[in-house]
Amino acid sequence: MRHDPARLTFEIHARDGDARRGTLQTPHGPVETPAFIPLATKGSVRGMSSREIEGMGYELVLGNTYHLLVAPGPERIAAAGGLHEFMGWEKAIITDSGGFQVFSLAHGGVSQEIKGSGRKMYGLAKTLGIEEEGVRFRSYKDGSELMLSPEESMRVQAALGSDIALVFDECTPFHADREYTARSTERTHRWLKRCLDWHEANGPAGQAVFGIIQGGTHADLREESCAAVSASAVDGISIGGTLGRDKEEMAEVLGFTVPHLPVEAPKHLLGIGEVDDLMRGIAIGLDVFDCAVPTRLARHGMALAPLPDKRFRIDVRKPGEVGNREPLVPGCPCIACADYDRDYLNYISKSEELTAVRLLVDHNLTYMERLMRGAREAISAGGFADYSEKILAGAAPWSAR
Repeated sequence: MRHDPARLTFEIHARDGDARRGTLQTPHGPVETPAFIPLATKGSVRGMSSREIEGMGYELVLGNTYHLLVAPGPERIAAAGGLHEFMGWEKAIITDSGGFQVFSLAHGGVSQEIKGSGRKMYGLAKTLGIEEEGVRFRSYKDGSELMLSPEESMRVQAALGSDIALVFDECTPFHADREYTARSTERTHRWLKRCLDWHEANGPAGQAVFGIIQGGTHADLREESCAAVSASAVDGISIGGTLGRDKEEMAEVLGFTVPHLPVEAPKHLLGIGEVDDLMRGIAIGLDVFDCAVPTRLARHGMALAPLPDKRFRIDVRKPGEVGNREPLVPGCPCIACADYDRDYLNYISKSEELTAVRLLVDHNLTYMERLMRGAREAISAGGFADYSEKILAGAAPWSAR
């Protein structure tokens, strides 16, 4: 691990069991942890302005190297002064390396690959080959062939000017056998060295780099990956890869992964953001989480709610919401809950009005921010276990403290 205050510092202020409250200090300001990270995949959080996201209380968003490489391109963003200037965001940015898109181009999303449905994403896009040099793929914009290597991923992230860059990795498919997973993990470790070598020679002075743990569902491979990444000159650690077929297996994989990571390192769980998963992740000492759940649910007319028996969500398009004059979630400070009722949200969602997506994204991200704010306060007070128990039993974040 590297400890360079010019890039990143992480201070732990309070502990409650393995849960901890801390601050990531970046060149664009502090990030209070535990924290949820909204996705600004293409330089925008879907349906919302950067000012609105900041107004909710968020201090860190995630941009995606693959998408921003394809369009508008790193040179255009660099000419605008970097991604912060380009998207009008004054706080911290973390950029994914593009490694997950290698996976999704070939297999679709994680759930599709696990189920074996194999739905590929992004239209024209296609992974042409994973090689030692990197990954050849076709652009989803025009079908042109592109190469994304460890060096190219770091070059793009340097041009974007993110506060935290992730190293390039391969997200090993769930159905890959142990032999392939071992080879893939070893290649990811070689790519880690290439990323760090390029960044040491060419990267922005203030940009931190997080390594990524792979190894599939195999305890020994995960342990080896933890050792390799922890011994490298990274500033923090992200846990990636397919974590299993269900929540129970994910808990098992995290259970034999997290104990092998340096206690003082900031720990980022990639692509996980369901309410119950966040509570369990915080409980084992994870610090930041990113996921498309809040925006993806909104696109499908779904709102986060304290309903554990319904996977913590409401489908506002259901016929039962017609004539319902209640807010989505009583006490929620978002615009959707303060100014509108379920009847209206049902109507505009079924009418596919853009306003519906905006209001539901606003609600879902507000819910997530209050959930994490409550977790931080509970850790400081020594009551995180009680807070988590209440959340998992169906309490709203603002009433569980």
